[in-house]
Amino acid sequence: MSAASTSFTTTAHGSRRFRPDRDVVEWQGPYRRYDLAKEVFVCFVVVLLLTVVCAIVFSSPDERPVTVKSWSNAAPVDFAQTAMTELDGTSGVATYGPPYTQVPGAGQMLGPVSIERAVGVRIPINTAQDFVLKPLATLPNRPALRSAIASYEGASASQQAAWDAAYENVVANASFSDGQLVVKAGPYGPVGVLINNLESMARTGALDGALLQSPQLYATNYTNPLLFIADGTYLADQAGLRHLQGDQWGMMNETGNFPGQAWLWLYTFWYQVNPMKSSSNGDVEVWAIMMVLTVLLALVPFIPGVRSIPRKLGIYRLIWRVHYRSLGPEIVSQMPPGNQPLRR
Repeated sequence: MSAASTSFTTTAHGSRRFRPDRDVVEWQGPYRRYDLAKEVFVCFVVVLLLTVVCAIVFSSPDERPVTVKSWSNAAPVDFAQTAMTELDGTSGVATYGPPYTQVPGAGQMLGPVSIERAVGVRIPINTAQDFVLKPLATLPNRPALRSAIASYEGASASQQAAWDAAYENVVANASFSDGQLVVKAGPYGPVGVLINNLESMARTGALDGALLQSPQLYATNYTNPLLFIADGTYLADQAGLRHLQGDQWGMMNETGNFPGQAWLWLYTFWYQVNPMKSSSNGDVEVWAIMMVLTVLLALVPFIPGVRSIPRKLGIYRLIWRVHYRSLGPEIVSQMPPGNQPLRR
């Protein structure tokens, strides 16, 4: 088709005027051989080499996961003190509220609304039972432990509270020697036996498995051990050493080398800005900001002015300049000024 004949095109209903925004001009230029298989192979090799080089230069050390076993062996006193707060219901998880526990007034607020309380308890956890008593009940051939569990569970709530308070006082100054937790004697009834047995259970790794009990064949829900570990100070200390605390940009810094998990920079950025930085409702406020930004991003094609930015910038005309040049001056002259190719 010549340049002179491109002003009209023939359809099943006859001829009509050429529409450059809809019609396609038949290519009359030269053709060149293109080896697609070679192109794919070359791209594969280049990407593979770049991946290997970047993995060597920017990779992070292969840190071992923090488990209940590693925690109880590295910081046995911290483990015992945390276990005691789980038993008496004063730990972070026990007092967190939804989605784990029913605690009146607990939960972050977004204005007058608490999203956590609105959703309710979706992952019910009784820290005394799930983290202490039920795992201990799985240990075989320990009559003294069985008796201690029965004694504790059979006592009144006030008696349990008295034992818990007495043990809280002595475990605060506990020490660890020769593989044993050392605490002063006191009127704490069976609580000492419970915590000592839980300590030894944790140090052998048995508690990790007991916290993962699941009706499925493969247990992949690590919620309980993770929450238990997070209640202690050991995990937070390890995070601080690796620059993973919230005031150290948390997720932004992968353990070791730069750049880390850079795609999370926008999320962690808001934790460094007031009022989210110091707000007790920081998590839900950051969540709300990210939801608003996500909706705005999804609505970009429908926002007047914003949706026109790519067309007004005209970068596409620079990319397709060879195609426009091939159309010929007559067709190009019929295009709206905003759609004409950029001239050098």
